[in-house]
Amino acid sequence: MLYSKIEGQGKPLLILHGFMGMSDNWKTLGSQYAQEGFQVHILDLRNHGRSFHSDIFNYGVMVQDVVDYCIENNLTNIDCIGHSMGGKVAMLLATQFPNLVDQLIVADIGPKFYPQHHQTILEGLNAVDFSLKPSRSEVEETISKYIPDFGTRQFLLKSLYWVEPGQLAFRFNLAVFNIQIEQIGTALPENAHFENPTLFIRGGNSNYILDSDIEGIHSHFPKAVINTISNVGHWLHAEKPQEFFELTKNFLKM
Repeated sequence: MLYSKIEGQGKPLLILHGFMGMSDNWKTLGSQYAQEGFQVHILDLRNHGRSFHSDIFNYGVMVQDVVDYCIENNLTNIDCIGHSMGGKVAMLLATQFPNLVDQLIVADIGPKFYPQHHQTILEGLNAVDFSLKPSRSEVEETISKYIPDFGTRQFLLKSLYWVEPGQLAFRFNLAVFNIQIEQIGTALPENAHFENPTLFIRGGNSNYILDSDIEGIHSHFPKAVINTISNVGHWLHAEKPQEFFELTKNFLKM
């Protein structure tokens, strides 16, 4: 069963993080949604955070994990927010289980195929030799040679934890990511459709959702509304959390 953080009472709202992320990334926003009358479930997807590790890693099994979680927790008529990889999971979930999902919010990802573009990040993470028992600062120093962007490094280092005194490790399953990285860019099936209200939010400085992608989005999600948050990149919910919260809250409360 997937690990989750649950807060609040009301209509179920599931939040799905992006690749190499975890539920902790959404802790503050989750509390805000809970204050608005939602029962918020922030999940760690398989091979991430505190959830289980598995050699099988694709969108089909991640969707089934979420369905199993909903069954276990008696959740129906859910709203769902997914960012990046989590957005792909949320899209496939909504199209395969439309009776489960009421409203859908997808943050800075589209249904199209995305070429593999995490090579440098994987190189940096694989360069860390945990057998040498590095400190946190030494881990950051190693990956900074590959990942110059401070924000990206801090995002990745959130998954660093002490296995035992003196021994750090990453919570995510790097070994499986190395093998299964191509799965992250998989497109939504051509015949996948979701007829309920859907909100796509893109970052104004991000290239994940282009104007040329809008027609394809509407072919899968006929009721989709597409909003842009200006002057933010792919981690739009972290860069302008209040604007992201207001946009999503207003959509969910319609």
